[in-house]
Amino acid sequence: MKFLQFSMLLLPLLLAALLSFSMGASHHEYFLQCLSFRSNDSTSISNVVYTQNNSSYSSVLESMIRNLRFNSTDTPKPLVIVTPSRTSHFQATIYCARKHGLQIRTRSGGHDYEGLSYVAKVPFVLVDLANFRSVDVDAENRVAWVQAGAILGEVYYRIAEKNRTLAFPGGVYYTIGLGGFISGGGFGLLFRKYGTGGDNVIDAQFIDVNGRILDRKSMGEDLFWAIRGGGGGSFGIVLAWKLKLVPVPATVTAFEVIRTLEQNATQLIFQWQDIAHQLPDEINPDIVMFNFNSTQNGSRTFQALFTSLFLGTIDELLPIMQQRFPQLGLSRQDCTEMSWIEAILYFNRLQNQPLESLLNRTFLNPLGSQYYKSKSDYVKEPISETALNGLISRLTDEQAPLAYIIFMAYGGIMDRIPEDATPFPHRAGNLYKIHYTAKWQEQDNVNSQRYIDWTRRIYRYMTPFVSKFPREAYVNYRDLDIGSNNVNHTSYAHARIWGRKYFKNNFDRLVQVGPSAPYLSSATHVLRRQGQRPRLGSLVSVHQNGNLRLVDLLHRLANTLRGKPADQSRNEDRTETTMADRVASYLGESPEATSETFGFVVEWGQVRPSWGGYQPNMEAKRQLRGVLFGMKRHHLGPVSVATKRCRIGQPVPTLPGTPGIRTFLR
Repeated sequence: MKFLQFSMLLLPLLLAALLSFSMGASHHEYFLQCLSFRSNDSTSISNVVYTQNNSSYSSVLESMIRNLRFNSTDTPKPLVIVTPSRTSHFQATIYCARKHGLQIRTRSGGHDYEGLSYVAKVPFVLVDLANFRSVDVDAENRVAWVQAGAILGEVYYRIAEKNRTLAFPGGVYYTIGLGGFISGGGFGLLFRKYGTGGDNVIDAQFIDVNGRILDRKSMGEDLFWAIRGGGGGSFGIVLAWKLKLVPVPATVTAFEVIRTLEQNATQLIFQWQDIAHQLPDEINPDIVMFNFNSTQNGSRTFQALFTSLFLGTIDELLPIMQQRFPQLGLSRQDCTEMSWIEAILYFNRLQNQPLESLLNRTFLNPLGSQYYKSKSDYVKEPISETALNGLISRLTDEQAPLAYIIFMAYGGIMDRIPEDATPFPHRAGNLYKIHYTAKWQEQDNVNSQRYIDWTRRIYRYMTPFVSKFPREAYVNYRDLDIGSNNVNHTSYAHARIWGRKYFKNNFDRLVQVGPSAPYLSSATHVLRRQGQRPRLGSLVSVHQNGNLRLVDLLHRLANTLRGKPADQSRNEDRTETTMADRVASYLGESPEATSETFGFVVEWGQVRPSWGGYQPNMEAKRQLRGVLFGMKRHHLGPVSVATKRCRIGQPVPTLPGTPGIRTFLR
C-alpha cells in the first residue's frame, strides 16, 4: 500500500519531468528547423550553430565565461549557441526565437558580472558575437566602424596600427567586449578627459526584433540615446558602433605609489577625496586597496596603491602633483613614460609583451581570479577617517583574503556633461566611484557563499557614506542583489526599484523608448535580461502619480485620446465618472482610490477605438491599440502586478460599457 501511495505521488513528478524534457526538445528541434528554413544558405548557418550534442558546444560556451561562478553543473545552459558571421544569421535567429518562444542572450566579451549575457532561467538561445568583430579605422577622419563582438584590445590595436596618437575612451581590461562595454555607458582610463565610451559613439548598426537593420537616422534619436548606456539586450542587438576617435599625446605617464597604514595610508586616502576630482582632466587617479600576507606566519598587511594615467610627460606631471597633492610624495622613480597603446599593456600587467597580446580574446589577467562577486557605489561627500578605518578593518577581514576595493575619481569633463546626455547618469556631483570585489580560487569554491556574504556586509556598512535616494550603482558592474526582473512578468513599479539605482531619472525615459508597437511585445520575451529595464509591453507613455484618484487618471487618458495635454483641466462629467465607476468595479476598487494602487500604460497601434464617444486626434497621435488597466498592488509590499494576466498582445474581452477599447492585462 505504501508503495502504491509512493508510486501515485511519483507519477505526476515523472510526467512533469517528461513533459519538461519534451518541451525543451521541441524548442530545440523546431528552432533548428526554422533556422535552416529561414537561412538563404543553410550550409553557412549550420557552421555557426552549436547544440548540446555538438562536440564543440562546451568549448564555445566556456571560452568567454569570465566568472566561473556561472559555469557550474547546475548553471542553466543555452539550448543552442549561434555565432553569427553575417547579418542574415542574426535575422534568422531572432525570427526563429520569437516564433518558438525562446529568449535570446547576446554575448560579446563575456564580462557580465552576473553572467546574464550567457545565463537565463528560461529556455534560451545564446548569440555569441565572437565571429562578428571587424575593426575599420579611418584615421584621417578620426572615426572607426567596429563590430560589436570585437574586444577592446582589438580596437586599440587596430587604431594604433594607423596612428599612435589616436585612441578610443574604452576600459582598462582589454578582453572586455565592445558591445557590452558601450551598452552600459563605458568607463575607462580617458573618461575624465573625453567622457564615457557611449559619449563617443556617433552612429550604430542595429537589428530590431523584427529583423530590420537600422542606423542612427532610421532608428531615431530616442533609440540611439537608449542603446548607449541603457543596458544590452533591451531593445535589439547592436551589430556595430561608429566610434569617434580622440587625440592622445605621443607620450603618456603612469605612476604607482604604495602606502601602508604605517605610512599614513588612511590619512592619504582621506586627503585624496578632496583633491582627486579637482585634478586636471588629463589625470585619471585611482586608489586600489587590498591586503596581503606580509610574513611567513600569515599575518596580513593593508596596502593602498595610488595610481594614475597622465596624458603627458613626467616633467609635466610632477609639478602638478607636487602642487596639488604634495602629501603623496610622488617622485620621478614612481613614474614610467610610454605610448598610449603601451599603457594598456602596462595596466594589464603585460609590460614588455608584444602589442599582438591585445588580440588574445581568451587572456585572463594574471592578477585576477575566475570566481568573484562585485558591487559598486558613488560618493558625494568625503568619508571621515573614522569611517575609512572601519572600511579598512573589514577589508583586512580573514573572511575575504583576496578582496579589494577601488576608489575611482570623478570630476573632469564628467562634471560638464548633462546626466541625461545618455542613459549613463553618473556625472556631476560625484567625488568618486567605489568598486568592491571579493575573489576566490577554484579550490576554495566550496566557500563561495562566505565571500559573497562579505561583499554584502561591506555594502551594508557603507550605506551611511554613499549616495542616497537612490543609492546609485554602475550598470556594467551589474549586481542582482539590488534587484532584477521577475522571470515571466516585471511591473514598472518593481523594475523602478533597481532601475533608478542604475539610471536615476533616465530610467523613466528608458522604459518609454522603443520601436512601434507591432514588434515591441515580442521584445519582452525575446530580448530581455534579469537586470534590464522592463519592456512593459508596447510602452509609449506611463501615467503614475500617487496623489491622483482613479477618476483623474481616467480623465488624463481621455485627454490623451482627444489629442489634448493629459493634465488639461476638466469638468468632472458624467461620462468619465461612469467610466471610472465601471473600471473600479472591474478591479474591485473605489473610483476615489488613489493611483498608488494603479498604473496606466497607453499603447499605440492599429486599432481605431472610441472612449465614451470621443475619438482620438489621429493627426496628432498614432491610433490607439490598447489600454492597460489594473496594475493593482499585490500582497508583495511595493511590487505591483496585474490583477489578471494573459499573454502579451493577447486581447481579453472589452470591459462592460466601454465600446471599442480592447484591454490588455499582463
